Amino acid sequence: MSLRSQRRMAAEILKAGEGRIWIDPERIEDVELAISREEIRRLIHEGAIRKLQKKGVSRARARILHEKRKKGRRRGPGSRQGAKGARLPRKKAWMIRIRAQRRRLRELRDKRIITRSVYRRLYIMAGSGAFRSVAAMERYISAHNLRRRR
Repeated sequence: MSLRSQRRMAAEILKAGEGRIWIDPERIEDVELAISREEIRRLIHEGAIRKLQKKGVSRARARILHEKRKKGRRRGPGSRQGAKGARLPRKKAWMIRIRAQRRRLRELRDKRIITRSVYRRLYIMAGSGAFRSVAAMERYISAHNLRRRR
């Protein structure tokens, strides 16, 4: 005999799809004889009918890829979508650059490697975008002999 009506009733009672209803193969005869919802509920209580767990999507592969990306792998030009300015906005890039330059200028001033007047001049230059990086600023300082003479 078909168990379609029993499976349908059990699905409604357990609030799951018919595909997630498990019927104990040992107790098929008992389930066949159950024709009312009350009998189905009793079989559920006894454990002859159960609701199977939902199938999930494993995150294992995603975790592995995430670890690789943290190490800097899989980030080459072929993996990139979006323009340079979309991946790191120009403003954010500027903020990172100018903060590094100003931090370095403060260090040089506090260690008395440059004078306060040189510090002020370089600070204004940095703010106007004269230096691409801290290294470029250091090269400028060396090239123009702006270090304090002992």
